[in-house]
Amino acid sequence: MNETVQPETVDADRAVLDHFESTIAHDQRIEPRDWMPEKYRKTMIRQIAQHAHSEIIGMQPEGNWITRAPSLRRKAILLAKVQDEAGHGMYLYSAAETLGIDRGEMTEMLISGRQKYSSIFNYPTPSYADVGVIGWLVDGAAICNQVPLCRSSFGPYARAMVRICKEESFHQRQGYELLMTMMRGTDTQREMVQESVNRWWWPSLMMFGPPDEQSPNTEQSMAWKIKRHTNDELRQRYVDMSVPQAEALGVTFPDPELRWNAATGHYDYGQIDWDDFNRVVSGDGPCNAERIEHRRSAHEDGAWVREAAIAYADKQAARTKTAA
Repeated sequence: MNETVQPETVDADRAVLDHFESTIAHDQRIEPRDWMPEKYRKTMIRQIAQHAHSEIIGMQPEGNWITRAPSLRRKAILLAKVQDEAGHGMYLYSAAETLGIDRGEMTEMLISGRQKYSSIFNYPTPSYADVGVIGWLVDGAAICNQVPLCRSSFGPYARAMVRICKEESFHQRQGYELLMTMMRGTDTQREMVQESVNRWWWPSLMMFGPPDEQSPNTEQSMAWKIKRHTNDELRQRYVDMSVPQAEALGVTFPDPELRWNAATGHYDYGQIDWDDFNRVVSGDGPCNAERIEHRRSAHEDGAWVREAAIAYADKQAARTKTAA
């Protein structure tokens, strides 16, 4: 026998959905206390968790150079940047937790391969010039991608992005300043910078995700105003921004098809190797296993800290209860 759906239940469901859609349509924020479709909640968890994981995993490639940076000043700059990335991860994990998921659960999902992080961090950093190029190109791509997220429809994510983008902008300037210094140095230093640019240019373009026609999430994320621009729009904006900076720096990008198109008012660029992108995203990049193993070890080694923090919190709660 089919269960009869009460009219008032249907009306209530329609009312909360209408309120959600009206909030989105009027460019207002969805807050954790608000009703939201389950698919919206899961989409936000996926996106925020991937972003948080990327910040934490992203500490590894540059952290590798802290002890080997050529001066105390460069060590201090790099250490501060890596600390900022840790902070970004914490902001984002906190934002995700407002959706009802624990950061411990997210970490376990990352380690087990059920959640992803940015493919860019699966490439090695064999040269000190990589520190500058990551600051310029990788953080530059992050800024291009993330500034529109300050207007994301989910409130905690949008507010976290405001501070993160300010700090990422500073990181990009630091990276560019390092490269300018190296380009004023010896022939060997200039060659080091150009070689690093050659390795990082194409992976940086891949940071914006697959082309729009192959992106499974873009259409819905745009409709919900989680995203404000498509992958290809952001990628084109990044190319247009980067070429003049490369010219000022005195380096070239490894793309023979890169040229100004007066008709479109944009730079044309060559075909991205999406097979390589898919290979890295699926776990077969140069450093995938190394990055995850390092994260797993850090998580396991830090278990005693988490246990101590919980025990201390329980002790404080007991004292408060006794005093009351």
